[in-house]
Amino acid sequence: MAELNLNNFKIPDYILLPEAKVVSVPEEPNFPVIVFINSKSGGQLGGDLFKTFCGLLNENQVFDLGVDAPDNVLRRIYGNLTKLKNNGDEFAVKIEERLRLIVAGGDGTAGWLLGVVSDLKLSHPPPIATVPLGTGNNLPFSFGWGKKNPGTDPQSVKLFLGQVMEAKEMQIDSWHILMRMRAPKEGSCDPIAPLELPHSLHAFHRVSEADELNVVPI
Repeated sequence: MAELNLNNFKIPDYILLPEAKVVSVPEEPNFPVIVFINSKSGGQLGGDLFKTFCGLLNENQVFDLGVDAPDNVLRRIYGNLTKLKNNGDEFAVKIEERLRLIVAGGDGTAGWLLGVVSDLKLSHPPPIATVPLGTGNNLPFSFGWGKKNPGTDPQSVKLFLGQVMEAKEMQIDSWHILMRMRAPKEGSCDPIAPLELPHSLHAFHRVSEADELNVVPI
């Protein structure tokens, strides 16, 4: 097997960090990736995997979900890509077209990132590769990424990156469900802070009296 060219996956700082100086890139990556890792998944595996990815790629393209929320990260990167494209940066255009995401964690972590990408309503949503790093790992298993927690050594990570490079893009269905609660007869119905919801749920403000959703369920 030919040696994996890691430059195919690396993204320069000026794409990732709005304050970084624009530089010329001698070798364009064909499979630029943003990596999200739940360091708390898989026991020690999550932390070890984070260190390995940082060592193989640009550490600024690898994120610990316990520190950086994916919606904030992707909004910043895509906002910077838009600015660069508007300034005529052809390299930024290619990065956006080729960008792929990697998420390492359990089914909940993978679902979190899938939901974030859906909510961002990107014109060209990036495909997502899932590293099985939880207890069930049903989502990555369903899409051919396996169910067994991966190795965290550099060779194992390179093997996974090779699979990302050769993977075929698939589409999945997603749903948005709006849940409503009957307003109390007395007192406020606004959420009580701090409101700790699963990442897949979002709190909304009270529906106005004129809103068509403000109906009594039968």
